[in-house]
Amino acid sequence: MVVGAGVVGVTSAYYLAKAGHQVTVVEKEGEAATLASAGNAGLIAPGHSFAWASPSAPKELLRSLTVDDTALRVNPFKAPGMAVWGLRFLRECNAERALKNTLVKLRLAQYSQRMLDQIASDERIDYDDIHAGILYLYRDPKRFEAGIKKMKLVQDHGQKQDVLDAEGVAEAEPFLAPVKHKLAGAIYGVTDSSGDSVKFTRKLQAACERMGSKFVFGRGVVKLDARGGKVRAATLDGGDALDADVFVLSAGVHSPRIARTVGVRLPIAPAKGYSATFPIRRNGGPEMRVGAVDEELLVAWCRIGDRLRMTSSAEFTGYETSYKEHDLRLIRKLATDLLPNAAEYDQGQYRACNRPMTPDGPPILGQAGPENLYINSGHGHMGFTMACGSSRIVADLIDGRKPEIPAEGLTLTSRP
Repeated sequence: MVVGAGVVGVTSAYYLAKAGHQVTVVEKEGEAATLASAGNAGLIAPGHSFAWASPSAPKELLRSLTVDDTALRVNPFKAPGMAVWGLRFLRECNAERALKNTLVKLRLAQYSQRMLDQIASDERIDYDDIHAGILYLYRDPKRFEAGIKKMKLVQDHGQKQDVLDAEGVAEAEPFLAPVKHKLAGAIYGVTDSSGDSVKFTRKLQAACERMGSKFVFGRGVVKLDARGGKVRAATLDGGDALDADVFVLSAGVHSPRIARTVGVRLPIAPAKGYSATFPIRRNGGPEMRVGAVDEELLVAWCRIGDRLRMTSSAEFTGYETSYKEHDLRLIRKLATDLLPNAAEYDQGQYRACNRPMTPDGPPILGQAGPENLYINSGHGHMGFTMACGSSRIVADLIDGRKPEIPAEGLTLTSRP
């Protein structure tokens, strides 16, 4: 049984079904990929694998208590239960641990991108993917210089990235040529890509169903029932229980609550992000092709088919997913400043969703607690980037195979 039908849960089901298992996926929502998987930036971005817990993060969080224009924010009144998670986060905010966590994320993200490409090829899945790279844009020359030094880490570990001046940005993405004077330059993640994670997940669901997998929607898991060191069944909304031989917990921000019912503590907290989707404006000019991140505002965007997706912020406010017009201000600012003619901004669709963040950054994979319980959760804002690799690793562990990349730094037992 796989608990959760986001992109992580469905890719878990896919690899297990491919290995010959009978798979049932249980999801509390009415269809696959409706929460965090539907509100992401659409970027597959190994080049942006840096751990959030860094030497500069505590200052950013403190600043967010008095200034509301920061991209990383915490509201202690709405998220009062985060003290333990917060202390673990602060413990990771030194240079040595930030380096280690970044390299763990990078290793997984690079592997996962290869697995994503393989699945799309094997199953012939078109998910509006664009393999034209991602631009990490800088406005301030000093920040640009610092960004170049920072990005050298991932370059040194196999990630192809080019440094572009403003003219180079316009050449790589002609859509940005009218605003090149506002840019100091960019780091161009040449092999990064983008696509529609909802489209990918639902087409992969169909592939799973062709292999005999079952999907149960509208029935959330209330608790797991364990006896004799094993999980025996999952109790669903309404009181029904479903049994299985192996359980994979991929329920995003709800994974800790479910895991606690069998004594497993998962250090995962909800980080709320905002996303907006607009119809692309057809004006006869060049078509947007390269996804991007504004490294000052930390707003990300890409074209997904005939739509423009934009996302911003990471806000620790508990489990609520409300939003106000004020919460969209960074998206509005970016749209006005760099992409004024890109989309029909009066026809936007908006949402807020919670992304499952670990204190150190990498997701939690592998066995935990009862011997037949496996975790595949905690991917934060990189769920689409890391889903396929994470799920392949978990499927390998379930079947007793050695994963193709080291699992160190990803399991609960290999963390400090």
